[in-house]
Amino acid sequence: MNAVNSLLEVRDVIKAFPKGDGGSLLVLDQVNLSVREGEIVGLLGRSGSGKSSLLRLIAGLSKPTSGEVNYLGQAVDGPAAGVAMVFQSFALFPWLTVYENVALGLEALRLPEDEIRRRSLAAIDLIGLDGFESAYPRELSGGMRQRVGFARALVVNPNILLMDEAFSALDVLTAETLRTDFLDLWGAKQMPIKGVILVTHNIEEAVQMCDRILVFSTNPGRIVTEISVSLPQPRNRLDTNFRDLVEKIYVEMTSKRMQTTNEKAARGQKDKPAVANLDVILAYYVSTNLISGLIEAVAEAPYHGRADLPVIASDLMMEIDDLFPVVEALQLLRFADLEGGDLNLTVDGMAFANAEVDERKRIFAKHLLSFVPLASHVRRVLDERASHMAPRSRFLNELEDYMTPEAAEQTLRNIVSWGRYGEVFAYDDQHMNFSLENPT
Repeated sequence: MNAVNSLLEVRDVIKAFPKGDGGSLLVLDQVNLSVREGEIVGLLGRSGSGKSSLLRLIAGLSKPTSGEVNYLGQAVDGPAAGVAMVFQSFALFPWLTVYENVALGLEALRLPEDEIRRRSLAAIDLIGLDGFESAYPRELSGGMRQRVGFARALVVNPNILLMDEAFSALDVLTAETLRTDFLDLWGAKQMPIKGVILVTHNIEEAVQMCDRILVFSTNPGRIVTEISVSLPQPRNRLDTNFRDLVEKIYVEMTSKRMQTTNEKAARGQKDKPAVANLDVILAYYVSTNLISGLIEAVAEAPYHGRADLPVIASDLMMEIDDLFPVVEALQLLRFADLEGGDLNLTVDGMAFANAEVDERKRIFAKHLLSFVPLASHVRRVLDERASHMAPRSRFLNELEDYMTPEAAEQTLRNIVSWGRYGEVFAYDDQHMNFSLENPT
């Protein structure tokens, strides 16, 4: 790589956080990336893949456990001058006007008052908020508040702009308008920034905006794929090449995810039936309503049991953080499989879709006990005990031997919900006990 054009180098970065039991939680593992002048680099992955943690390291707000972050050839060891960030939550001071929010960063630099005023007004005008200088955040729409966030970041003339899910809190139309305006300004070189890092979990957003996309795995975050985007700007979402690239990324993300899951299941888990193969349901709650709903949607016309993931995601207005956990639950339960980015219902998946309520519960219970080790483990413990009861802590403690307390809580929450639906065991939340009070 030409060192002259290199703005940022992240080399072999590992980030781990200490846990209360003396261990550590690995969030980022051996991450390497670069940002060259004139490019937008996307960090694409599901929540929990360490993308925002990586941005904090790049901004100098946190330090890596090992590895290094170099900005313009110098190690980042604190807040880096020339690196600015736009947040998901707007992060404006409600008691300050638009002008005062934008000027705040320049005031911290102790610049002359006339320069602060000139640069602040120029940034406000550039981002399309001329006339709103005296307005307070409460008077602005979500899109306008995010524009203030952009103006506040741009006013300090940064070399690198970090965008942490900058459009995700906005409605669809507002987000699209703001993305388009940003790309117009970027393409016309009207902004001072030389490079952009965009964190997102929206695949179409990444394809629309980025020159390179780095796909992250979860638990821990690793870069598993780098995809170059050579489509000319402005990019048309309906263009065949655009749709083909979206499809490719869906395939990459789902295949890498299941490959990692299968590798984890194959490594030393045979003697641990309570935790084997549970990675796919750790971080998200997947209700049986979502499972049933996706099965029904794929079973019906126009899919008839086989749905292209990008298409059904668009039809159901679901992003990857919403869709992927349900898809993975269907795979775990053997109601569907993935092939080349297509979700295919199995024979039992189609039978579930066409069954009445009681038959659905019977099918679900059979698959739950056959393919979800923790569920069968809970049922076996209850069957073996004379009281047919067991405290929640019995299983929670076991899970915490192999995962974080948060992941253990979420995993057990799924198992409780799924077990209740299949009527394979009951759960009393008041006394925190599993039982066979109403077994099938």
